[in-house]
Amino acid sequence: MTTPVSDSNSSFSARDVRQLRAGDYLPAFALPALDGSVWSTEQLAGRKALVVFFRFASCPFCNLRLHKLIQLQAQLPADFAMVAVFDSSAAELRPYAERHSAPFPVLADEGAAVHRQYGVRYSWWGVLKGMVTRLPTALYSMLAKGYWPTAFSGALHTMPMNFLVNADGRIATAYYGADEGDHLPLEDILSFI
Repeated sequence: MTTPVSDSNSSFSARDVRQLRAGDYLPAFALPALDGSVWSTEQLAGRKALVVFFRFASCPFCNLRLHKLIQLQAQLPADFAMVAVFDSSAAELRPYAERHSAPFPVLADEGAAVHRQYGVRYSWWGVLKGMVTRLPTALYSMLAKGYWPTAFSGALHTMPMNFLVNADGRIATAYYGADEGDHLPLEDILSFI
């Protein structure tokens, strides 16, 4: 079964891309990390992991979620891997992501080729829904932490994706966000551990 990755308001061509499901193997990819290295899914071999695909570098919802994942890291076993992938170039991502000092790889998917490989959805409706339902409760945190978009790169209507991966490389949970701030609940990550 295929799922369209774009809605009628998308600037991307409407084509069918299969979304991943539990039981599928995590598709292999390699992307530049903020430290200048190239990170590859081979580095997850034999480890449980969370792979999160975010929107553009200055997305306030994304930066708030990245902050929460960094805080969650202290509750996770040392052998559990987390990886954050943004729909931005490394140069555009660096000023926003480096201030987090993430203890896990933050990767740049300029052009969103890996996002599309993973079945990303693009939705202007999801952007509007996130603004209406999530912004009122998250606004204070975003402003207090300085997470406000000052520049835009990548697609503004990218919806987030979260994948919990077993040590054998198979996806345990494939979570496709319904709006711009919709991520897998943190409790689900802790339960997976």
